[in-house]
Parts: sequence; structure tokens; C-alpha cells
Amino acid sequence: MTEASANHIAVLGAGSWGTALALLLAGNGFSVTLWGRDSARMARMAHERTNTVYLPGFPFPDSLAIEDNLQHLREQCRHYLLVVPSHAFRSTLTAIKPGLEEDSILAWASKGLESGSGKLLGQVLEEVCGSGIRSGVISGPTFAHEVAKGLPTALTVASSNEATAEIIAGWLRNNHVRVYTNGDVAGVQLGGAIKNVMAIAAGISDGLGFGANARAALITRGLAELQRLGVAMGGQAETFMGLTGAGDLILTCTDDSSRNRRVGLGLGKGRKLPEVLASLGQEAEGVATARELFNLACRHGVDMPITEQVYKVLYEKLAPSEAVKALFSREPRQENS
Repeated sequence: MTEASANHIAVLGAGSWGTALALLLAGNGFSVTLWGRDSARMARMAHERTNTVYLPGFPFPDSLAIEDNLQHLREQCRHYLLVVPSHAFRSTLTAIKPGLEEDSILAWASKGLESGSGKLLGQVLEEVCGSGIRSGVISGPTFAHEVAKGLPTALTVASSNEATAEIIAGWLRNNHVRVYTNGDVAGVQLGGAIKNVMAIAAGISDGLGFGANARAALITRGLAELQRLGVAMGGQAETFMGLTGAGDLILTCTDDSSRNRRVGLGLGKGRKLPEVLASLGQEAEGVATARELFNLACRHGVDMPITEQVYKVLYEKLAPSEAVKALFSREPRQENS
């Protein structure tokens, strides 16, 4: 393996977040190849040297190449950063597995749960690639366009191997991106997944015109739900008060750059889910995650009333106004219970 290939990172997933991370890595001195499955769109990106569909206005440097062929990619790269939607995570891993070497690193910045199984993406990775692969998850309160602009950002990299976490963090660090490391892989993943469901809830509330008080209540009680399930599934309580828990939750619930919040806003204003999703143009992970999260809560016996109401709005056609009414008419209880 040549020195050049050791410095070569493949970013799989050419949406806004994948593109922003590819730009960040290239700006940090790495040779980067950005892969997407849509050949026509990737050809357009290669010609225009920018992602005019998902992240317009940010030209690609010479160190950022475009690829639509995974076979070619496997021949070029030894390290991978997956930023594909959760429903494509397993199939993408399966496709790149033949190119993995003993010293390969697999990082992922996808947020969500596997559709149908409710598994954490790290569990999927271990099933496909084995437990010996060096891997880590990247998460935290981030919007793609702000990372691409070089605005101050903080991230967390979680891995069961401290040295691997530090290597991945080193890919991302520069004078405007601060990166922390963490050993709580389950907790970091759960924070990144659950906050998307809570953002739908906050959007619904705002779409109904219920104001800042209701939004603050939903965020705070959403954090309590996150902690309850997170701890039940092996996460550490303190993780959920950090960047990948409270930080990501607050960002996603309060800023209209969040696609999941915009889903909730649309539903709260009376629009139908298919119409709302079509208008986004990209995945809103919280929609699929709500179903898996509701099932996980039932399986673990964890009380998650906000999750339950979002699930009912999305999958049982409950009126958004009725969902919020159900939350505020629940029996009184101790706040910390």
C-alpha cells in the first residue's frame, strides 16, 4: 500500500453532509474521493466541480475526486467514511467489504437505526465486517452548510478503541473544528438517532403555533426520553448531556435547517407526509427512526410518550393537534421519574 493511498479517504454518500465532510477532509490535506450511487448526478458534479443540488456554492478543490463505481473505489482507498442513509448502510458496507484491509478504518457519520431491525449502525457494521475492523462514529450538532463555510463547529468521535477514535478525530480537526473523543459508542449513536424524532415533534408543535414554551418543554422531556432509552441500551448517562445528546437535540429542534424539524412543521401546518417528504429533496432520517424507536421502547419497557405520539402521527394518521393534546393531558408525575 502506497503512502498516497494511506492518505486517501473515500467518503460514501454525496448528499449535503457527505459533501461537507469531503470538503473538510480535503481542506485538511487528505486526498478524498466522494462517491454517490447516481451516475448522472456524479458526472454533473465532476463536470461542475461543486454539488449544485445539495450543497451549492462550495467549489471542489483539486484534491477532491468524484466516483460512482465502488469497484474502482476499492482499488484506490483503504479508509472509508460512510455518510449514506441508514437504509443503505448495510448494502454499502457489503459492497466495500471485499476491499477492506487489516489496517483499514471505517468511520460513519450516518444517523439513524436500521430499518426493520432497529439495530444501531455500529451493530450492523460489526455483523457485516466483523468485530476486528477499526471503526468509529462521528456525531454532534452540525449543519452541513456551516461546516462547508468553515464556521466554528464541535464534533465527537466515538470508538471502542481509543487510538482509532483519535485517528478519525485527526481527520477532522483544524482551527475551526474541535473534535472530542468518547468511548460510549452506543450512547453517541442513540443521541444522533433519537434527536431526529424529537425534532419532528418540535416542528409539529411550532407548526401548530404552540410557541416557545411548548418547544422548550418538548426538548427537555425529549432529552429525558433519550436518556432513559440510552441507558437501558447500554449508553452512559453523561453522554446524553454532551454534544451528541443535548447539543444535537437543541440544534435539530430549533433551527429550520433541520430536515426533520421541517417535516414536523409541514405536518403541523396540515400538509400530508408524502408531500412534505417530496419537498425536502433529501432523507429525513427521523421518519423511519420513529418506527424503530417506538418498537425499541416497547421492547425495553421504556416510557417514551413523545416518541409514541410522533409514531402515531407518522404511521397511524393521528392528527398532530391530537398528539400534542395527548402529551399535555398525561397524568401528573415527578419530573425526574
